[in-house]
Formats: sequence, structure tokens, C-alpha cells
Amino acid sequence: MRANFRMQRLYVTSDIKKDIGIEADHDQFNYLANVLRMEDGAELLIFNGRDGEWKASVSFPSRKRILLTPVEETRPQPAPSDLHYLFAPLKVGRLDYLVQKAVEMGAGLLQPVMTQHVQGKITNLDKIRVNVIEAAEQCGILGIPDVAEPMKLADLLARWPKERRIIYCDEGDAGQNPLPLLVKVQERQLALLVGPEGGFSEEERALLRSLDFVTAIPLGPRILRADTAAVAAMAIIQAAIGDWT
Repeated sequence: MRANFRMQRLYVTSDIKKDIGIEADHDQFNYLANVLRMEDGAELLIFNGRDGEWKASVSFPSRKRILLTPVEETRPQPAPSDLHYLFAPLKVGRLDYLVQKAVEMGAGLLQPVMTQHVQGKITNLDKIRVNVIEAAEQCGILGIPDVAEPMKLADLLARWPKERRIIYCDEGDAGQNPLPLLVKVQERQLALLVGPEGGFSEEERALLRSLDFVTAIPLGPRILRADTAAVAAMAIIQAAIGDWT
């Protein structure tokens, strides 16, 4: 069932059960009452990443409280996405864009990876998680990707489960077409690794290419920025061997 984009969507942390009211927190109250100016009896869609999407009725038990009462389920909770997205942090602004697009494109886990040429920093994982929720609210997504603690690339690869294939974008690859390489991938558990703005170091490229569970792919003849490359790679993987097939 497709998302209803004509109604406001709101993420809640509480369990969602029919006719059991959920109290809006302070920020949600301000947004619903003062920004959207919702009135008693208004309706919106709520989701928590576990219980599907529900139509809920808005009520004001007092001037400073809002209750969201689930009325009916509008979409059941889908199976969680299993595509892991490994990325070198970018500078503020572009990092926000990268996170939003990863959520839209079906990432199930966001894993920051610290590489030798990384230029961005992860100083606040909660900010990334807020960005994830906002992207899900805006795009009709019901699953909320997890956000993992940053790891150094070498440490991540040393602990990596071999049954999950890593597909990484190699800007130094001489080829242009990633599809012949992707159709050879047999594993259903996948991860995408996108490097920093400065690219992977030669040492990192050599390490990645030495591992049996890693597949290097090109992204065509054009030079892409790291955030653009991330979107392009996610689209190619989803179309060739992901959940679009």
C-alpha cells in the first residue's frame, strides 16, 4: 500500500495500539499546536518503526497537552531493510543530505567509517538520528534505520561478517559499467561502502581489493561528489540486486 502524502506524518516512540492515546512530547506539541495549528479532532498519521502506520485523532485534554489516539491502521509494518550503508562522514550540510538520501533509498543501517582522507567528523549521533526520523516522516518510510558508532575502516573490516558482501565505489577503477560486476554477486546480505571527498588511500584500496567478501565497482565516466556518488550507488544496487528487483 502506497503512502498517503496528503496527511501529516509524525514519528512516535510509544507502542501504537488502537484507541490508546499517546501523549505528544514538548517538541511535538509545539509543532502540532503552534506550527501546524491543529485543532481538536484533526487527524494525522503516526508510526514508530515497529507497529505500522496508523491514522490518529488529535485531542487537547488541556491547553498544554495533546493526545494522539490511534483510530485505524493504514499500512502494516514491512520487513526491515537489510542493506547496510557504510560512509565516510562529510562536512556539515552535505552529511545531512547524505543521511537523508540513504534513508530514502532503503538503507537499514547507517555506519560511519573513518578513513585516512576523511574530512568530516561525527560529533553527535543523536543529530544524525533526528535527521533519519525527519527523512522517514517526509518520505512515507515506516522502517527507521539504526545509526551505529563510527569505526575505523581497518577495524570494521577485521570484524566484518564474511557472509555480508561489501560493494564499494572505487573511483580509481578503470571500468565504467558496474552492472556486469553486480550481477555476479550471489549474496543477499549486502553493504555499500562510499569513501570520503578525498577518496580512499592506495593502502585502503589495496586492503579492500584483497578481501574475498568485497566487490569494487566503478560508477561510470563522470567524476561525482561523495554525496552524489552515494545516491548513484544506492540506486544502482537497488535496481540490479536489491529490493527493486
